[in-house]
Amino acid sequence: MFIINILKLVLVGYLLFTLIVYFFQRNLLYYPAVNNYFGEKLNVPVEKVKIKTEDNIELLSWYHSKNSEDYKTILFLHGNAGTLENRIYKINHFKDVNVNFFIIAWRGFSGNKGKPSEKGLYEDAKSAIKWLKNKGIKEENIIIYGESLGTGVAVEIAQNKNFAGVILETPFTSMVNVGKTHYPFLPVSFLLKDKYESDKKIKRLKSPILIMHGEVDKIVPFWMGEKMFELANEPKYSYFTKYDGHMMEYNEELLNKLKKFIYSLN
Repeated sequence: MFIINILKLVLVGYLLFTLIVYFFQRNLLYYPAVNNYFGEKLNVPVEKVKIKTEDNIELLSWYHSKNSEDYKTILFLHGNAGTLENRIYKINHFKDVNVNFFIIAWRGFSGNKGKPSEKGLYEDAKSAIKWLKNKGIKEENIIIYGESLGTGVAVEIAQNKNFAGVILETPFTSMVNVGKTHYPFLPVSFLLKDKYESDKKIKRLKSPILIMHGEVDKIVPFWMGEKMFELANEPKYSYFTKYDGHMMEYNEELLNKLKKFIYSLN
């Protein structure tokens, strides 16, 4: 009887924990207030703009244009934590490349209204594409750059399009697989609302693609980057390192790979 009561308590506790995870799962997936990236001062001029989504949410964005007619434009889609300022250490390096860039903050991030969700982030990215096109920038001159969670959005919006290229930094196969990695004791497939099933979509990308991942990534396992590369269509390129974690080091080797890829698209 004692053992049965213990088992009942364990079961009730498990069910209660599962319910808590289900109802608060987006708090476990999206971290707008977290500040966990390198801090640098912005040393490239940007125009701070607000773009409006179809559901009337204004998104803070930074736009830098050297020459929108002669150079490609990177649309940078950031990960699940932090603000635009947390990506300064990356976009500062874009000044050394013949490229324009446009980085948007997701709904619920960087002071934007709204709450992040898979559907909402897709809408945000599509609104950014629309904004660029309204600036006269053609689809074939846009490079989609996804970082971590942003890779799931990048793969979604790049399907069956003619973008100049796609860059995926530390991509995952699906959020279900990431969830199973961190919560193997939960029925993740059943619980998860925002699935970001990139592995089912990447075959529909026609653009040249660069996939970057580090072997010591403790958030998105390295095998997922390898799998996404395996699934991707040609032409495809990889930058896999032995020592990078989830946020890859923007060292000379990585920058050279980025430049080589971007210049190959001209």
